[in-house]
Amino acid sequence: MAELHRSAKNRKGFYVKMKFFRPKNGKPEKPFLLRYFKWVLWFSLSFYFFAKFLNNHEPNATNLKTTMINQSHRALSESVLQESNHNHGLLNDMKVYIYELPSKYNRDWLSNERCSNHLFASEVAIHRALMNSDFRTFDPSEADFFFVPVYVSCNFSTVNGFPAIGHARGLLSSAVDFISSELPFWNRSNGSDHVFVASHDFGACFHAMEDRAIADGMPGFMKNSIILQTFGVKYQHPCQNNESIVIPPYISAKNVQSTLSKSPIEGRRDIFSFFRGKMEVHPKNISGRFYSKRVRTEILRKYRNDRRFYLKRHRFRGYQSEIVRSVFCLCPLGWAPWSPRLVESVALGCIPVIIADGIRLPFESTVPWSKISLTVQEKHVSKLGDILDHVAATNLSAIQRNLRDPELRRALLFHDDVEAGDATWKVLVSLSMKLGRSHRRSRVSGE
Repeated sequence: MAELHRSAKNRKGFYVKMKFFRPKNGKPEKPFLLRYFKWVLWFSLSFYFFAKFLNNHEPNATNLKTTMINQSHRALSESVLQESNHNHGLLNDMKVYIYELPSKYNRDWLSNERCSNHLFASEVAIHRALMNSDFRTFDPSEADFFFVPVYVSCNFSTVNGFPAIGHARGLLSSAVDFISSELPFWNRSNGSDHVFVASHDFGACFHAMEDRAIADGMPGFMKNSIILQTFGVKYQHPCQNNESIVIPPYISAKNVQSTLSKSPIEGRRDIFSFFRGKMEVHPKNISGRFYSKRVRTEILRKYRNDRRFYLKRHRFRGYQSEIVRSVFCLCPLGWAPWSPRLVESVALGCIPVIIADGIRLPFESTVPWSKISLTVQEKHVSKLGDILDHVAATNLSAIQRNLRDPELRRALLFHDDVEAGDATWKVLVSLSMKLGRSHRRSRVSGE
């Protein structure tokens, strides 16, 4: 090394670099990196682990969005669980008395199989579930509520196959005459603790056309009673001028389960926006009335050639297999605001797009509709494509994740027996909320 130093003596730059190698006390000096190796190693490792920590914990947009979605989903599940636990307490001692009516009011109608499977069949499903439930009492003196099982939606027209409900008022009036003459409980409360089901277009007004339903109004003898009806709006309406509970239309839980067994809810969804149903090219088709307030016609005209939209006008028995493949399911109003598509969409994991201004949705106080659906105003239907594109680009994953919660699916389906959290259970919870403490005390004390 000494020779190298002398031969390079006149190369000043090189000399400066090599001066670290000068002998000291007659011994060669270690290179700088070797002398400070431990310190260099410590610094390098510390910097590496510190940088890795920052990288793993940096709140970038993707991580933050994922965290927020997961927290939202956990909050939704915890909310449903807390609500379920709370409802168990509410229902602890509630009792329902079911009137034993002559078969002409209910059982005779079941000779037609459609009666218990039609979209209006919640009147049958609720009756069946209550008959076998622990909430039923055979002692009317201890009942909180009295259920009047009259099936009014099972009289199917031979002309078009749709339910004909012209007989509904007379059948119900006859049933009330029967129960008020046989037992004192109707007259005692003037029917205010009696429960009926009106599971069709405009509920307790018993007509499929809104103007006629409004003109006829509700039967006077039912105005004090509690009506379980699929119809509901958030504004004043003659067909809900009473104690009413908005319930879901009937969709067979077995059919839903069969569809999901073939196509899981987490499966591929290759249809962006789906609708199958009545869409009139010329909507003014019944006595001068405009079907769907022209909404469905506007959807057909605007989007029938748009590849994002899968629109079909004809019936197809296996249409649930299309719903489970779809991202968005359009739920526009028909003659009435509500639609069975609301239930089918949620049950099969398709985001319901509700197009019905002012609609009241089933069990709004317990089902988090804002987290599992979209609402589009009727006047904005021409912007539907842009609206759905925006949602798909922003919070689509969060809504889909919420829809996969089985508790939400259970809440909108009726079963043969009451199941905790199912649609009949939700009906009982809604009834229980109407009970005041004074009513409970008077029932227990026999006052």
